[in-house]
Amino acid sequence: MPAHLPSPALSMKRLTRVLTATPFLLSLVLASFAAPASALEPFVANYQIFNEGKPLGEATMQVVPDANPSHWRIDLDMRGTRGLIGLAGANAQQSTVFDVVGTDTYRPLSQSTVRKAIFVGRKITGTYDWNAHTARWTGDVKKNRQAPVPLKDGDMSGLLINLAIIRDAQPGRTLQYRFVDNGRARDHQYTVAQELEGVSVDGMGFNAMRVSRVQGSGKEETVVWVVEGVPTPVRILQRENGEDTFDLRLVDYKGAP
Repeated sequence: MPAHLPSPALSMKRLTRVLTATPFLLSLVLASFAAPASALEPFVANYQIFNEGKPLGEATMQVVPDANPSHWRIDLDMRGTRGLIGLAGANAQQSTVFDVVGTDTYRPLSQSTVRKAIFVGRKITGTYDWNAHTARWTGDVKKNRQAPVPLKDGDMSGLLINLAIIRDAQPGRTLQYRFVDNGRARDHQYTVAQELEGVSVDGMGFNAMRVSRVQGSGKEETVVWVVEGVPTPVRILQRENGEDTFDLRLVDYKGAP
């Protein structure tokens, strides 16, 4: 493989980090931008993935009831279908099992991340112990992220933050969350634009709320477009140094059975 090209395993790892450590994937129906949060509803959404404008693969996101009647599960499945990532059969899956405390607090209980490519396979498992108020990750996790992470009420995994963003977004509002995932804890802040803006996805036009987060000393930005009545973002864009990188565009969605 030429030295200047990233390996499919590294590319899929980076894409997994982008899609789960920043606010942009799974969501709830928002009955109206100024209305109270909707009840949690199951759904399945399919996306196309682009990198710097070129097709890279496909992704499926879903929220479904878990085996335990009081628990839910949120899943993200990404599949490389083009270029080196497609040839290597690279794919990644992440899941968080959670419950709902009160009316709308999403509390993570366990989490898993699996990345696969030819000759490469990695798995990380996390457990959120709310009795001890600590979270811990095992498996193929870096040594400096194996120690227990203290938990605070309201802490969420990256996937759950996506649910909270759609629940809480209103024009002009600033959203504050604490991300606890993969052996680390960080404060995340997101800004919702004052005005709706037009966005085109798969030939269809929408009036959407633009939700953005800037990180890395302003070098990285994540933008999510949320549309009233659509149970998942219609477009998710990652920008680095002012240039578009990963871009997810909604293809279709439906309520899960």
